[in-house]
Amino acid sequence: MPEQSESAPDIDAILADMTLEEKLAQVVGFWDQGDGEAVAPMQGVFEGGGSPLHEVARHGLGHLTRPYGTRPVEPEEQARRLWEFQRWLVTGTRLGIPALVHEECLTGLAAWRAATYPTPLAWGASFDPDRVREMAALIGRSMRELGVHQGLAPVLDVVRDPRWGRVEEAISEDPYLVATIGTEYVRGLQSEGVHATLKHFVGYSASQAGRNFAPVHAGPREVEDVLLVPFEMAVVEGGVRSVMHSYAEIDGLPVAADPHLLTGVLRERWGFDGTVVADYFGVAFLHLLHHVAADLGEAAGQALAAGVDVELPSGDAYLGPLAEAVRDGQVDEALVDRACRRALRQKAELGLLGQTFEDEPPARVDLDTAEHRTVAASLAEESVVLLANEGTLPLAQPGRVAVLGPNADRLEALFGCYAFVTHVLPQHPGTEAGIAAPTVREAVSREWPGADVSHAQGCPVEGGDDAGIAEAVDAARDAEVAVVVVGDQSGLFGRGTSGEGSDRDDLELPGRQRELVEAVVATGTPVVLLLMTGRPYAVGWALESCAAVVQAFFPGEEGAGAVAGVLSGRVNPSGRLPVSLPRSTGSQPYTYLHPTLGGDTDVTNLSSRPALPFGHGLSYTTMERRDLQVRGAAASEGLDVTVTVSNTGDRAGVEVVQLYVRDLVASVTRPVAQLVGYARVALDAGASADVRLVVPPARLAFTDRDGRKVVEPGDLEVWVGASVADRSLLSTVTLSGDVHHVGIHDPRRTEVLVER
Repeated sequence: MPEQSESAPDIDAILADMTLEEKLAQVVGFWDQGDGEAVAPMQGVFEGGGSPLHEVARHGLGHLTRPYGTRPVEPEEQARRLWEFQRWLVTGTRLGIPALVHEECLTGLAAWRAATYPTPLAWGASFDPDRVREMAALIGRSMRELGVHQGLAPVLDVVRDPRWGRVEEAISEDPYLVATIGTEYVRGLQSEGVHATLKHFVGYSASQAGRNFAPVHAGPREVEDVLLVPFEMAVVEGGVRSVMHSYAEIDGLPVAADPHLLTGVLRERWGFDGTVVADYFGVAFLHLLHHVAADLGEAAGQALAAGVDVELPSGDAYLGPLAEAVRDGQVDEALVDRACRRALRQKAELGLLGQTFEDEPPARVDLDTAEHRTVAASLAEESVVLLANEGTLPLAQPGRVAVLGPNADRLEALFGCYAFVTHVLPQHPGTEAGIAAPTVREAVSREWPGADVSHAQGCPVEGGDDAGIAEAVDAARDAEVAVVVVGDQSGLFGRGTSGEGSDRDDLELPGRQRELVEAVVATGTPVVLLLMTGRPYAVGWALESCAAVVQAFFPGEEGAGAVAGVLSGRVNPSGRLPVSLPRSTGSQPYTYLHPTLGGDTDVTNLSSRPALPFGHGLSYTTMERRDLQVRGAAASEGLDVTVTVSNTGDRAGVEVVQLYVRDLVASVTRPVAQLVGYARVALDAGASADVRLVVPPARLAFTDRDGRKVVEPGDLEVWVGASVADRSLLSTVTLSGDVHHVGIHDPRRTEVLVER
């Protein structure tokens, strides 16, 4: 770490000595965007003033934006340049304050040659917050070694519509699963001295028709009881130090200009005392896209007043336009002081106030160590979901395997849109990937070294003709089994079928991939369909026609090996669907958290029932759940639930215990099911375990007619099942007493105890 002076200056003293320009310098970033490198929305509109770094930073600098993650640079060389710039800030500016360096880190540090993990949707499929915390700590360690102080992750948006391109960046459609896994990511990253940043506060994922940036029509109860839940846990319990505002408007008010959310909820109710940063260009968008500000100066004033402390990635609004607005008396300089004080306090927390950078940067950096690989493999293995299996899997030493499809032999098929390979390298054709990762075809060949493995692409992910399908069919006819690998290409702003700005208006497999699968199925060779996607697709037809269907949500650098292990049986699949598998596009948006009239009823002729429910996932062993006991007394005491799970099969496996409740009568409509607890329980063949889940009142709470978080007395259905739809082990309990009001510091996490 860079060297630090013996004592850091007092923040109030620094602030009192600062000119307006020096204050504004501390609440903006600088981004060396380069030429033709589009990795942010409407990036081409902003030129960063066209000024060189040292000119922009002559009064100091708040953030240095993505020095490692904008273009392929050798980490050691960039670290040297970074240290030199930080030394210049310390010695060459009047105040001598270093810059805070931030990077993307959603699936690992977004830098060339860095480890790349499964996407957040795969984290959700793992139901393993401990593994996610372990992953985040390793990511944080790499970042800190390179002089990076803040990571722009995790994404805590709750999935509301699978057509949205950023589903792959989200964890689940269930707010409790998002909250617990996301909070552990925060804890892991911050354990290494790197500040996490919650994205995107709030409502971004509930956009109209799943369109990026589209308006959000969520009512206040949906915002409170679904969309805010993960952010609240990460702030109150996780102690996150930074929050990024959402691009969205909710009921006509852009979040970036909403003091109720950014100050009233975040700071006054939850007690958040960190920094709020703008999503890239989000302050300027108040003028350019939302049209609630006449110019950039007015946009800056609205954002500052609402509570946006730091403008990222550069100072388009918070430099010249804001300075002019302050001098004209249109923006109170006290708002600038407030934001600057928060930015300086964050630098003090990170040890930046007083750092000299007189030491040397790391001379040799390994961003993809064996430890990274081990955790990446474990998380990938835990996240693979076996959707259907007629007994074909696991494959026992096949002699001839055809590995077919557009994602069968493509490195990019493993990664989401914030992986460096897919986020940055498309702007630099001819550059090596910088990461060693087998494709599915290569992993299958390694899994069965004695097998004859043939390959044909069949068709591209998108577009193309059917000329290659015939070759794939021929390969399938000559094989004992055909593994058909289909799905998405992740990319930004329409350059992919999944990812930021790559939304869909249908949920069929992109391009001609369904034709390919059906043609291979028609050969009579058993087909194992492998979905490598960033969202759930409507593949009910494949569940009926294929011998087996396996789902992997962009499983990362070790993902192909994890998938091959599931095919061979080396890995017993334990992933569960973190999102419902849709039956059709027309049934969207859908979530299992719907009230009675949001599902199938006698008053409509259309079904919204998914092809497979939330929480579904098969195994190569059998699990039995029995002896459900539910103890509940007053509404103020919550529930105490025990269940016995047994591995009744002939091999070790993992049971993902899922606890659901339904409030039968309430003062407002309630969902027909709600996940209130879960646990991964590993069991040897023949072994059993008693699992106790202690559910605090806050897990049962909702927003009543008066806007209060309450638990009402009355009857609850409680069940533990293999998915939300499995109600075979169900009990009804009555909560007695008075209405219980939930406080902000009440426990929100269900305690799990396993006795073997």
